[in-house]
Amino acid sequence: MNPFKMRPERTGDLFVDWEKFWVKPYNKNEVNPYTRTRIILMNGTEFENVWFSHQFSRSVGDDELRRKLAYIRKSEQQQQKILTHLKPADESALEHTIGYEQLAVDLTAHLAKRVNDKNIKSALDFALLEDFDHLYRYADYLDFTTGEHAEKLVGGYTEITPGRPTISHHRHPYDSIRYPMTDKCPATMDVLAANVITAAEQQTMNYYMNTAALWPDEMGRRLYQEIGMVEEQHVTQYGSLLMPCMSRLENLLVHQYVECWLYWSCYETETDTRIRGIWQFMFEQELKHLHIALELLRQYEKKDWQEVIPDAEFPAPLVMESNIEYVRCVLGSTVNDTACRERYVDVRTNAPETFIRYQRMVNDPVRNVMSHTFIEDYIRKNGEDYRFEVAPNPVPELRDRTKDNICVGRQPLCRNRY
Repeated sequence: MNPFKMRPERTGDLFVDWEKFWVKPYNKNEVNPYTRTRIILMNGTEFENVWFSHQFSRSVGDDELRRKLAYIRKSEQQQQKILTHLKPADESALEHTIGYEQLAVDLTAHLAKRVNDKNIKSALDFALLEDFDHLYRYADYLDFTTGEHAEKLVGGYTEITPGRPTISHHRHPYDSIRYPMTDKCPATMDVLAANVITAAEQQTMNYYMNTAALWPDEMGRRLYQEIGMVEEQHVTQYGSLLMPCMSRLENLLVHQYVECWLYWSCYETETDTRIRGIWQFMFEQELKHLHIALELLRQYEKKDWQEVIPDAEFPAPLVMESNIEYVRCVLGSTVNDTACRERYVDVRTNAPETFIRYQRMVNDPVRNVMSHTFIEDYIRKNGEDYRFEVAPNPVPELRDRTKDNICVGRQPLCRNRY
């Protein structure tokens, strides 16, 4: 399918009345975990498009162009608010957080298995182990505060066990920048993957920032605050992969193309009939947005879509599915990696000085690192941590359920210090 070769309906019906604007939320006790993750993914995708459009509009002086951007943006805002209200009021912020981290794990793993660019794959694999550990930390916090087991929320599709420990994630910002895509014609899947994961991690970063401010107890506020800072690193990393040479109008076209592919993917893979209808409606809307963006590109830059996305045939749909074996493989082989400028190194033998200094700056003393101390509190209360595993953790040092490991991924800081 090539969306540029599809004819959208007339664009006069982008907006709906308040009755159609209001949607019934899903039932949190019956929803498929991957329906939840799709909704979170597309909410973040809409947020990215809205704020890209705002920044674009603020940087140009052509009011006719700004009117067109406002026209698309109003429709994008409408879509985002529909998606936001699919979340039920009785699903707590922490339960929803489990959905965010399941999305982060299984989306990242899926994209890593499909990209062609080794630089993008390495970035995905690197951050995968960090989001995987965040899922474990939030799952233990959920059980610690409510007694609810997150394995039900993830449907048994995603393991809950330590990844690269969160205490090891904190790095100097200079080490979050990656090489951008510089090929004149990068593979379509690579362009899609880099844009999709940037928007998804950005949504997570913002969600944790806002949730932290509203959380009722200090433990939760500090946990969301800490992990939210890691998400900032992820957004910086993924955003630096994007093509820096594109014009704003070319980028607008890519944004709309990404949305078309994602909504089509959601429609093709959704199991909930009602939600599937929403995905179909959203795809039809995005097709109209795409063709408006194409008209603007032709009008202002005299370019056609082939000059921006030469191979516009949709790749196979993005699939939300279990990736347990893939995650285990990456965890077992790269858990001790950290970043050193644009590269990844084994911290046991080649720890960057920037990493050592930053770790000492923010993590000393470790009793102030909430992602660690609350797990220790949980273990003191329950005797061992909470996990959902299909087999023992692939990293031997992370198998002890009676002690939170603070050395994996930061071994040089543990020698003769703590």
